[in-house]
Amino acid sequence: MSQNNNATDTWTPEHFAVPPVEGKTRFQDFALSPSVLHAISDLGFQYCSPIQAQSLPHTLAGLDVLGKAQTGTGKTAAFLIGLIEDLLSRKLPEPRYAGEARALIIAPTRELVVQIAEDARALTKYTGLTVHTLVGGMDYRKQQDKLHNEWVDILVATPGRLLDFCGNQDVFLDQVEVLVIDEADRMLDMGFIPQVRRIVRMVPRNTHRQTLLFSATFSADILALVDQWMHEPVRIEIEADSVATDRVVQHVYLASGEEKYTLLYNILQQTGSDTLIVFANRRDECRRLHERLREHGFKAGILSGDVDQGKRIKTLDAFKSGELQVLVATDVAGRGIHIDDVSHVVNFTLPEEPEDYVHRIGRTGRAGKGGISISFACEDDAFRLPAIEALLGRPIQCEQPPEALLNPEPPSSAPAPRPRGPRPSHGGRSGSGQRTRSPHRGPRRV
Repeated sequence: MSQNNNATDTWTPEHFAVPPVEGKTRFQDFALSPSVLHAISDLGFQYCSPIQAQSLPHTLAGLDVLGKAQTGTGKTAAFLIGLIEDLLSRKLPEPRYAGEARALIIAPTRELVVQIAEDARALTKYTGLTVHTLVGGMDYRKQQDKLHNEWVDILVATPGRLLDFCGNQDVFLDQVEVLVIDEADRMLDMGFIPQVRRIVRMVPRNTHRQTLLFSATFSADILALVDQWMHEPVRIEIEADSVATDRVVQHVYLASGEEKYTLLYNILQQTGSDTLIVFANRRDECRRLHERLREHGFKAGILSGDVDQGKRIKTLDAFKSGELQVLVATDVAGRGIHIDDVSHVVNFTLPEEPEDYVHRIGRTGRAGKGGISISFACEDDAFRLPAIEALLGRPIQCEQPPEALLNPEPPSSAPAPRPRGPRPSHGGRSGSGQRTRSPHRGPRRV
């Protein structure tokens, strides 16, 4: 497969005319390939975000970068652009083998993997580089077939699924040139670090690869991992408050637990709440909210860990297209939501971790637009506010909700519940559940 620049003959970097502005960095201020600049131009990017402007000089120089940045800062493009340029500048390994990745990006959730891969495909559209995703909840054989039929330039994966493919000898990591670990703090919270350790042991040692690690926080545990996994990294920190407060109007309404749904119902009835994401802390709470919203006639979808991946992707696509007005999500699922036109974020329950508050409200106010965040604080979760204020570096004003938001909602159209009977008993799972191992690595047939 050719890796030559596939940009059309009619496009040149001169077509990407962005005027210089004092204090801002343009993408053409870096020595980027025309094929990459063409893709950036197509995406409508003009000036670098702070994380992009600060990290690109180092990633393009091949240095390790440790970045503290929240979702919504542009960090995905920051590491992708440097990674793509690295792959384009290196001579292709000979011979190439099926399943042998050149660059590896690890992310904690399926949604985030899918989003990173979409961004990677958009940025590589004129380069000839291939992008593969490995996530649970999707057909193993389809992912396997693609690995066998296309070279693997960029591989984006969740840790568990990646280890499945490595164990079955469908993926090989000993030739990885660039390793990206995204949302390392979330990896730690979700218990994925032992899996990531196993993956890191499979790639070349840290002096023989470039490592880019991004995290919303620099805890002692994260810094200990940095010492093990990275080689003399450049440290870049983008503070949370510059992300969370610039374009998002934040409200915290004092409300009892019983008033929360009434407030949500009336917010959805207001003009301007066209696309709204509701966050709750638990899956069962999300299910109840989703059911209740649908009973009241709202076009609602749900993203949580107990929804299979195929349905989650369809739900997210429906929300992006405007087919759904409201999305109910947990924090884990919500990390992969990157939509520019979300008008409101509602924290039905305040998050247990203050960093998640910043991640949640970062779903709105994107792409230079304004957004509104509304949080409900009842007696059970108001105690979480001080930690959030400490992270933001400023107080959040609590207020009584407007009277119009407390109007009682009408009865739902839900049918009367059926009487419950005894549950049928089920035997064990059918089938052996065993996977056949792939043949040993060999050159791909052309």
